[in-house]
Amino acid sequence: MSVAANKKLIQQIYTDSANCSGTTFADNLAEDVCWIVTGQYSWSRTFKGRDAVLNGLMGHFRSLFDVRPRTVAYNFIAEGDYVVVEAKGDNVTKTGVRYDNDYCMVWRVEDGKIKLIKEYCDSALVEKALGPFPQPAVQAG
Repeated sequence: MSVAANKKLIQQIYTDSANCSGTTFADNLAEDVCWIVTGQYSWSRTFKGRDAVLNGLMGHFRSLFDVRPRTVAYNFIAEGDYVVVEAKGDNVTKTGVRYDNDYCMVWRVEDGKIKLIKEYCDSALVEKALGPFPQPAVQAG
């Protein structure tokens, strides 16, 4: 895909998010996608694979809200396979806490599919508003 096509795809994902609708994100994830939550807090880790992104990270994130979370992008920079986005959340958790995080997201699109998402945000706000990310269950062995 061209730089313009990659940028258009990511712009559509944020249009869907701003409108709390659409399936562009899920429809365009590569099976082996990686979402890296940067930093050194409980949410920081790499979610590997479509299921880990959709049901692990995003499943838990969405469970914290009564309505579909909303993020509004205001700047897109594209070069090669990469699209960098500045965005701001506009959300209230189920417990009534405002969650309006500022994001810088780095997206890599390969052959029309999202292969990498690298998230930078206010980690203190994540922990304060959303709490710690659940630890994986330990299998008895």
